[in-house]
Amino acid sequence: MTIATIVRPVAAIVVALVIAGSARAIAHDIPHDVIVQAFIEPEGGRLRFLVRVPLQAMRDIDVPLRGPGYLDLARADDALRTAATVWIAREVALYEEDIRLGAPELVSVRVSLPSDPSFRRYEDALAHVTGPSLSNDVDLYWEQGMLDALLEYPIASDQSHFSIAPELHRLGLRVTIGLRLLTPDGRERAFELHDDAGLVRLDPRWHQAAWRFVQSGFEHILSGTDHLLFLLCLVIPIRRVGTLVAVVTSFTVAHSVTLIASAYDMAPGGLWFPPLVETLIATSIVYMALENIVGANVMRRWLITFAFGLVHGFGFSFALRDSLQFAG
Repeated sequence: MTIATIVRPVAAIVVALVIAGSARAIAHDIPHDVIVQAFIEPEGGRLRFLVRVPLQAMRDIDVPLRGPGYLDLARADDALRTAATVWIAREVALYEEDIRLGAPELVSVRVSLPSDPSFRRYEDALAHVTGPSLSNDVDLYWEQGMLDALLEYPIASDQSHFSIAPELHRLGLRVTIGLRLLTPDGRERAFELHDDAGLVRLDPRWHQAAWRFVQSGFEHILSGTDHLLFLLCLVIPIRRVGTLVAVVTSFTVAHSVTLIASAYDMAPGGLWFPPLVETLIATSIVYMALENIVGANVMRRWLITFAFGLVHGFGFSFALRDSLQFAG
């Protein structure tokens, strides 16, 4: 064995250690719960997208570190811009009047402490992201920090209708996005999106909102065994079209009354209420089945249906409550 054959492997190991000490690729397990905070503000000919993402959700990024693993803030700008581009700018799709906006300009990126409160208000978040960076004297591990980014998109008008498809579900096993839209007239609309939310219309027209609820209603009915069982027990003994129309109308009216009441927060808000409703729904199915066995009074069935329709309406509202944010 020659000296050269010994020196080469040793030299390679030393070089690898030196490189690893100056910049390490962050490759960790996928985090379980990730919370993303974001603001959207169309103004004049541009749309601002302010976003805060936990740094631990951004994997496989070459990060300059110092000491025992602290983020080297003085040399981290390139790594932060790469993370914002790869994990945010390329994943989030924004639309103006159903036309996808072009690639955004990454105006600014910042690292924040996990205790930083600036994203509670849009003005504070904007001032923070465009303000001075953290001092390099701050000892902050990569996994503990937050990445704040400001992206700007050119738009035709701030009066347009905008939509977003936030494809950020790769950030974690469960991703929650708290999104707020600031309109030119000073209103603020809040959204809470989960995982792969698909295309979300931020200020939908009435027919777009109605179509979303029609889809949600059909999906809930077809996937809800309790509703299907109740409807089946309800119509089994009915032989006349007029009676069927009266029963269905009664159920629909009662259903709509409690849906509207729940939408306007007129339903009880106690923790006891949802379990009570679910119990009453099960009771309604058993009652209808027993009545069919012993002999149903078809002529008064519309009255019983109205009472149970109120209960089923509350149950339906629990499933659709999260969708009220898309009502415009």
